[in-house]
Amino acid sequence: MQETAKLLAALKQALRARGLTYADVAEALGVAESSVKRLFSTGRFTLDRFERICKLAGLSVAELARESESAEARPRQLTRAQEAELVADARLLLVAVCVLNHIPATAILDLYTLTEAELVRCLTRLDSLGLIELSAGNRVRLRIDREFSWLPEGPIAQYFAAELRTDFLDPRHRAERQERFLHGLLTENALAELNERLASLRRDFARLHEASRRAPLEKRSGQVLFLASGPWEPRGFEALRRKTDR
Repeated sequence: MQETAKLLAALKQALRARGLTYADVAEALGVAESSVKRLFSTGRFTLDRFERICKLAGLSVAELARESESAEARPRQLTRAQEAELVADARLLLVAVCVLNHIPATAILDLYTLTEAELVRCLTRLDSLGLIELSAGNRVRLRIDREFSWLPEGPIAQYFAAELRTDFLDPRHRAERQERFLHGLLTENALAELNERLASLRRDFARLHEASRRAPLEKRSGQVLFLASGPWEPRGFEALRRKTDR
């Protein structure tokens, strides 16, 4: 029963990662939502139904079994020293970002000017860091938790923030991105609601990224979602404030 519970927990997590609900599962199986809830509460699946739900979650039964076995050991973050190591080695950081975005080794060699020896070196190091499991033929399987993230204000976050400022947000690239600027005065309750919606948007982005992973590489494109909100007033306005104002 313990093994069954681990498989069900892994399956539920995989469904959540894709933004799928019991209602979605019920529609895929052609049964009532109450029946799906009963299946998950009792764990009494037919093999056919279990395979169909796994397929809906984007996994084979074998992949789900591996996920459930290694779930507890999967890192959600690297250490600051490990992130600093990635940032210090441009090729290692590039390969790390590629594999986290499910780009296979053959495509990395096609896209970038890395030799196969350099690629193997990077993949081997990522394996030792616990990010991936490297097997014959440079095949890669991610070993990270589904909620893996870079350290807030860590070396990699700082690296990408600097790149965003100097490149992505460069006015010359404005035509290549969708950009919205909003400014207003919000109450504490309104700000709390806004922050929750931004958190929901981040979760949606992660779900869509996961859902896109099995599409051919040529059907996918690198996208950045850059969110920033906080108290701010232009320096020119601030200079005109009366000194007695709070």
